[in-house]
Amino acid sequence: MKPVLWLASVSAVSAALLGARFGREVWIGMLAPLIAASATWTLTERIHRANPGQVTAVMMTAFAGKLVFFGAYVGLAIGVLGVRPVPFVASFTGYFIALHVIEALWLKRLFVSSN
Repeated sequence: MKPVLWLASVSAVSAALLGARFGREVWIGMLAPLIAASATWTLTERIHRANPGQVTAVMMTAFAGKLVFFGAYVGLAIGVLGVRPVPFVASFTGYFIALHVIEALWLKRLFVSSN
């Protein structure tokens, strides 16, 4: 659980700093990537402890779920919440890349440590 708290803390602090200048779009752009990275990290870590052979199948299923989740989230944010597209997309993209790179590095460490 420690990694998820770390992700949330760093994301919240950076969003607070950036949000002061660019508004709620930064927070809304940060939320979905944070939820997705936290959920997949937690799920993958649990599956890896229980049955390492299932990790790939779980990650593929999570990837498909993320496609649907992110598509719906972006549509909701722009279409329903009426966020300004440019700051929202910049925030969403930045957090998406940063959080998933961090998750990938943690996964690498998890897989190496189990060998």
